[in-house]
Amino acid sequence: MKNIEEKELTIGTFACTNCGAYLKYKPGTHSLICEYCGAKNEIPQIEGDIEELDFEEFLTKKSESEEIIVERFVKCENCGASSTLDPNVTSALCPYCSTPLIIEHANDENIIQPRSLLPFKLDKNSAKYEFKKWIKKLWFAPNDLKKAVLNFDHFKGVYIPYWTFDTNTNTNYIGQRGEHYYVTENYTTTENGKSVTKTREVQKTRWHLASGKVQKFFDDILIVATKSLPQKYIYKLEPWDLENLVPFDRSYLSGFITEKYQIELVEGFEIAKEYTNPEIHSLVKRNIGGDEQRIISMKTNYNDIKFKHLLLPVFVSAYKFKNKLYQFLVNGRTGEVQGKRPYSWIKIILSGIGITIIVAVIVFVIQYYKS
Repeated sequence: MKNIEEKELTIGTFACTNCGAYLKYKPGTHSLICEYCGAKNEIPQIEGDIEELDFEEFLTKKSESEEIIVERFVKCENCGASSTLDPNVTSALCPYCSTPLIIEHANDENIIQPRSLLPFKLDKNSAKYEFKKWIKKLWFAPNDLKKAVLNFDHFKGVYIPYWTFDTNTNTNYIGQRGEHYYVTENYTTTENGKSVTKTREVQKTRWHLASGKVQKFFDDILIVATKSLPQKYIYKLEPWDLENLVPFDRSYLSGFITEKYQIELVEGFEIAKEYTNPEIHSLVKRNIGGDEQRIISMKTNYNDIKFKHLLLPVFVSAYKFKNKLYQFLVNGRTGEVQGKRPYSWIKIILSGIGITIIVAVIVFVIQYYKS
């Protein structure tokens, strides 16, 4: 029994309590299902709130932190993504770029343990269904793309790494407050061929120096921690139902791939700062008041920073078309589909020719009946 427990801790696999076979998580449930005997193995539910970690304290004591764990990953030589593998696999493709992985190059790596995750809610068939609907709606998509993508050879369920950050901000600013006033101005215009003088009200702005301080608390700033997927598409998978996060349990990972974060903790917080800037900017302008505002300088201090590492479920399909990589993503909770697609220029040209012919026929018919 001791050996089984050690295996579970090191590679995240679980044995069926009935027949001992490898178990996989069943999306949308709290169960592991045996594909051999059909036995359902319930995942024990951990009660309590999901704890966030102190950012500064963790950085100070990182080397001795119990939050650091060891996981085994294999790194893709092409895109750089590090991902886990199912047990006993002898060959595999990178889920992000379809490059063959060198299994022998798998290494143990130190990572910050995830504090929570959103389990897959959609199974592979449900995700395929949403994906098929999306693909079929693509205008001018090459036929080869539809055929290749819909065979789902490279359709994988992946837990994507994210950071969330909480922080209090205090911002000191210097700016100017503009207040509108109006003056009467004479001007000359021409009416009925005659030059006449008229008056009008003209808006002016009087500027005053302004300075002050604004405070704002930011909660759960969500930052994706992978560089292997297009940022513009992965952020479009939002919103995520983070209120349904569950405490981290390896059982939910069984049967899926887990990626190691490529954006480290400190870099993640620097990105989070960029997300706070627009709202702080708006707060400062409201605080300055008046009819117009100018911000000359701002200095923001970030305090009481908390963070957590979490995993979110995404189905990934990577397809190479004419030596160019196209990635498609499906939100494993909602079925939202995003991705980059190629165009068939033959279809576009033929469509243009067809429209030209139709327009020409319509013009000919109109001219014919007019004559």
